[in-house]
Amino acid sequence: MSYEKVAQAKQIIVGTKQTVRALKDGKVCEVVIAEDADETIIRKVVEAANEAHVPVCKVDSMKKLGKACKIDVGAAAVAIIR
Repeated sequence: MSYEKVAQAKQIIVGTKQTVRALKDGKVCEVVIAEDADETIIRKVVEAANEAHVPVCKVDSMKKLGKACKIDVGAAAVAIIR
């Protein structure tokens, strides 16, 4: 499951705006998004990932994704840095 991949990653970026910025800078090897996040928010991340040819992995819960990132709130998108 991708929650473990996020939890074990050496460096991650949490949040949609920061993820899109990192994708444009070419720093990201994989993006993880939560399926229960608002579609309008996630769309920008998916488009940026497609443009950068970065794989997008989906998980079911923002809350669990936030927990995997060791934060107390949900996370809609997480970028795993190269």
